[in-house]
Amino acid sequence: MTIVDEAVRRRAVAHLAARGIALPTLGELADPTRLPEDLGGRIAATDPDAPEALNLFRVHWYNDGRGGRSEIPAHLVLTEELTGVAAPIVIALGERFPMIGAHKVLAAYACLVPRLVTGRFDPQTQRAVWPSTGNYCRGGVAISRILGCRGVAVLPEGMSAERFRWLEDWVEESADVVRTPGSESNVKEIYDACAQLGRDPSNVILNQFSEFANHLAHYAVTGRALERVFDAVARTRPGLRAAAFVSATGSAGTIGAGDYLKERLGSSTAAVEALECPTMLYNGFGEHSIQGIGDKHLPLIHNITNNDHVVAVSDRSTDSLNVLFNSECGRRWLERERGLSAELTASLASLGLSSSCNVLACIKLARHLDLGRGDALLTVATDGAAMYGSELEKTLARDFGGTFDDGAAAAVWAEHLEEVDDDHLLDLGPRERERVFNLGYFTWVEQQGVELGDFEARRGQGFWRALHGSMGALDEKIEAFNAETGTR
Repeated sequence: MTIVDEAVRRRAVAHLAARGIALPTLGELADPTRLPEDLGGRIAATDPDAPEALNLFRVHWYNDGRGGRSEIPAHLVLTEELTGVAAPIVIALGERFPMIGAHKVLAAYACLVPRLVTGRFDPQTQRAVWPSTGNYCRGGVAISRILGCRGVAVLPEGMSAERFRWLEDWVEESADVVRTPGSESNVKEIYDACAQLGRDPSNVILNQFSEFANHLAHYAVTGRALERVFDAVARTRPGLRAAAFVSATGSAGTIGAGDYLKERLGSSTAAVEALECPTMLYNGFGEHSIQGIGDKHLPLIHNITNNDHVVAVSDRSTDSLNVLFNSECGRRWLERERGLSAELTASLASLGLSSSCNVLACIKLARHLDLGRGDALLTVATDGAAMYGSELEKTLARDFGGTFDDGAAAAVWAEHLEEVDDDHLLDLGPRERERVFNLGYFTWVEQQGVELGDFEARRGQGFWRALHGSMGALDEKIEAFNAETGTR
């Protein structure tokens, strides 16, 4: 990892030094016990929802509520009483991340910091542009605020009202929120807007779909966190094995954790997408409402040739479960008719739309592979239901006539949980992996101008092993940068 522009880097050093901002390494975010002891009390005294520099040291999975730090990342274990499958579904909770209540702030930090420490981003003169379908741009704006630079959010106009309200409170100017046509599956329109913004050299596009640091951060940070969670669960369930890691693809950052888990635990990796836009499964296209998982193209950073399954989940299911899990009537019905504890039903608020999508994909895979009680499925809840109250109201009006009663709750349970099967699921052999990999050519080589040789290099696992091995070099650059700012 080389310094690209020493003058830009010097300005970045001066900018952060003047603000007293220190940068955590990826190694520290993967293992927060490595953080200096004197930081602990100062971090605990910092508002986790404010644009404070010390919140950079909270960009990890080990946050305890909104204040302290836990030894094991917060997680849920869903069992047969809810899922209908014997295999336990283990879910790491992204809502514990600071400022945005979603794990995408990790991707945002990881995408900006390599540019910052190698002289490829000048926080004094340049704007950070964050193309996203919601949470990544919120994370990017939060990181930008902390670093004292302008952040621009680019996202589809059809995303949840909660996302836009948050952005309005955090951006410097209303023009720093760029609304593109469409909704979750309209990623091409985001790219077009960024191409226009990118003509101005003062705008730096931090494209999560092609920034390999996004993959690297989830490989190192999310992968290790899930390993810690699995080890903790396995201590209470002797003989438990990690059968699979299941993740909706989105920008394909989070699914990078599957590479780590495959190496460490021997798990397979399942990539998940919306049935209404089955790009990997059927070379398909379309619109859907599972906010946060993107589609209609294969991200450049997706190591698809190391994936083992593709699973599609319908947005009808995630929309309906959002109502069942987060309405008073739905929770009462689950407790009364299904015997679920109040503690369990309350915990379902930790599952946003893409999180429920991941859970449903786990259920489908468990049925497909005939997994039992000794086979754990690992996944993540990227955010909680707090971002989707407005979407719940839309679903309530559209699908339930404005009211949700016991009959509706029973119907949702039957159709979207009890009757889940393994349809729209594909086991990936060598030929299928090659087919899906090749889909990326049209986006990245023909449309975005990636060199064919660079595109092809990603086909083999040697490329990804080298990427995984680059974390040490990045952390050394961060440490050297901190030393020059005098902040650590």
